Amino acid sequence: MSNLAIKTTETDQAYAQLHRAIVRGELSPNERLVEMELAQKLGVGRAAVRAALARLEQAGLVEHEPNRGARVRAVSEEEATEMLEVRAVLEGLAARYAARKITDQGLVMLQAIHAQMQACLEQDDLLSISNLNAQWHDKLLAIANHQTITNLIHRLRAQHVRFQYRTLLVPGRARHSLAEHEAVMVAVAAHDEAAAENAMRQHLTSTADALREGGKISNPAGHSWR
Repeated sequence: MSNLAIKTTETDQAYAQLHRAIVRGELSPNERLVEMELAQKLGVGRAAVRAALARLEQAGLVEHEPNRGARVRAVSEEEATEMLEVRAVLEGLAARYAARKITDQGLVMLQAIHAQMQACLEQDDLLSISNLNAQWHDKLLAIANHQTITNLIHRLRAQHVRFQYRTLLVPGRARHSLAEHEAVMVAVAAHDEAAAENAMRQHLTSTADALREGGKISNPAGHSWR
């Protein structure tokens, strides 16, 4: 294996671990990201960490300050709400495409994830619901098969995911969210493109409302990077 291949693998490893730590809240907003410390923590070279941080900056999760280095980018509630408003438009369009392209197999997979979320709701397992919610939306995007929409949504969600769990803590929100998913699936199954787009927009608009209501949670998953 060439040195270039090794470095690429190390960069991918560092990127994946840092990305996960940021979106799960293990690395806090505004926390400094020191290359040497991260290299030791991740077991990779500093060059790999530097490259990973550059990729995270492009994704909007990290920012660099002159003479101070990198830190986790803080996303305000207002910005997170704006992202949801943009997602409502983009994912509404994705739902329209999904209604056009849905197959029996795709519908079964969506329904299976939804059923898992229902089971977790009965157990009051909000963290699992949050994780399954991301899978459900990803499956809908895969069914829509629109690469430009997918790329834009993934970029927005990478920055917004830290707020996702917070919305579920609003009383009754998890149950309402599942009902909204159900409305999207009914429209998609019927190949009703307009209804599918409208249902998805309403879902994410309601999520934005829940975000405004919810209290701030710095580390909802209960993990610690340190």
